[in-house]
Amino acid sequence: MTTSQKHRRGSAAIHGFYHQPTKDTDPDSLSRIQLLDESMFSVDTIQGSTISFQTYKDEEYFTLESSPATTISNFFVYDSPAASVSSGSRSPISPQASHSCLTDPRHSPDNTYGSPVSGSSSADEDHFLRQKLREMEMSLMAPESEATDSCNFCFAGATHHQADSSFATSMIPKLDIKQVLVACAQAVDIVDINRAAGLMHVLDQMVSVSGDPIQRVGAYMLEGLRARLELSGSKIYRALKCDSPISSDLMSYMGILYQICPYYKFAYASANAVIREAIQYEPRIHIIDFQIAQGSQWIPIIQWLSQRPGGPPVLHITGVDDSQSAYARGGGLHIVGQRLSQLAASLNVQFEFHDTAMTGCEVHREHLMVQPGEAVVVSFPYILHHMPDESVDTWNHRDRLLRLVKSLSPVVVTLVEQESNTNTTPFHLRFHETLDYYTAMFESTDVARPRNDKERINAEQHCVARDIVNMIACEGSERVERHELLGKWRSRFQMAGFQQCGLSPAVSGAVREVLQEYDRKFRVEERNGGLYLYWARRAMATCSAWR
Repeated sequence: MTTSQKHRRGSAAIHGFYHQPTKDTDPDSLSRIQLLDESMFSVDTIQGSTISFQTYKDEEYFTLESSPATTISNFFVYDSPAASVSSGSRSPISPQASHSCLTDPRHSPDNTYGSPVSGSSSADEDHFLRQKLREMEMSLMAPESEATDSCNFCFAGATHHQADSSFATSMIPKLDIKQVLVACAQAVDIVDINRAAGLMHVLDQMVSVSGDPIQRVGAYMLEGLRARLELSGSKIYRALKCDSPISSDLMSYMGILYQICPYYKFAYASANAVIREAIQYEPRIHIIDFQIAQGSQWIPIIQWLSQRPGGPPVLHITGVDDSQSAYARGGGLHIVGQRLSQLAASLNVQFEFHDTAMTGCEVHREHLMVQPGEAVVVSFPYILHHMPDESVDTWNHRDRLLRLVKSLSPVVVTLVEQESNTNTTPFHLRFHETLDYYTAMFESTDVARPRNDKERINAEQHCVARDIVNMIACEGSERVERHELLGKWRSRFQMAGFQQCGLSPAVSGAVREVLQEYDRKFRVEERNGGLYLYWARRAMATCSAWR
């Protein structure tokens, strides 16, 4: 892959994703980079893909966007009106100020998803690589006149330039994608545009939506960084959610994701096992689902109730919905109501469906139509993290909604959420957490389909990429992906007056039955009253019950 490689504009309005996988690197040459105070990179391990650098004879000029880099009069132009840096316009924060030391995330006990490290370099080779990589940084960041004096491969002599350009080409494959991403995130965080532009140029050669898991995650993380730097994160997120693909395709992509990884099935199986135990003797049941989507979760519940000894109870379901689910369905909640009503009628279950077409932030008690004598069940499947809390809005809808539900005196409330901490953490920590979490997720989808499987690529691009972009690019009320760990959810529920319910063996048994269809690296573990879904050593999701 070279710098002339074309960008592909996806229908999801995220631009700049590369679909050509990069070449695999010899495992004996794997390595990593780490930021140091005295220089940008030091190298002691190697991984990556090929890149070529061009000289800037007239001036160094960067503008940031994901459209293709084109060579014009011997210098690169990234077409965008958003931000530009030339020899006469330096970053408001100097490169020297940006050279802070970052902890290597692959050395964290909580991060087990880096590229493997094998082989070693001699001290002389390490010193040589450090020197050359620092020269590469200087050539990317300094004005042309400075770069000419300080960097061997940035000068007019054609023969000498070709030799050093060839060396630069050989160096980029030795960089670790995660470390370059972290370095780029740091530059974006402090608005060091020169440095960010150079690192984005490097990353363009290393990432691919059809590559290995870290390359695919890297493609979406890179777009998030671009959008953050250009202050266009919210625009891209809205485009991904609403404009494309067409609803029938989006439904298909969601179905593929449902099939190839167990995250949704974990949510439905665990919550339904809890709910069955809570309502097995109730004559009138009202289920309130705050993310009803297609209503698929309730099909087995209706089937189970129809076989209950003594006859089925009266069942009332209220579905809360948002525009994304309606778009994917190709219509409003009446589609869900009709589907479930037809099923209930065929099984002689007395059934009523009530639609509440609004987000959880808009819901009040009168919208839920709870009647006296009903045993109320509330389901929160991967939805509460979308509710803004006290750090975003003085209304604190996250806690307000919990207090509202508590006022209904439910027999049980089920909560299923991603086990990730991205709500109030500073950007650099949120970036590390997002990178770690979604690398694990993409590893889990990677084992289900071939590397070049277009259906999996589309599912990741249209159903997962928007979340990654939102977490990286957006802040304040525009950042809607705000995950919290189960410990934090426990505190919120307890402050709202709930008590946690223990989970019976039937709950973990139901999930283990589901996991038989998937890779052996998926497993469940029960601790502190919650059920955790793991991929390898990374907790991905949790289920808990409250009353």
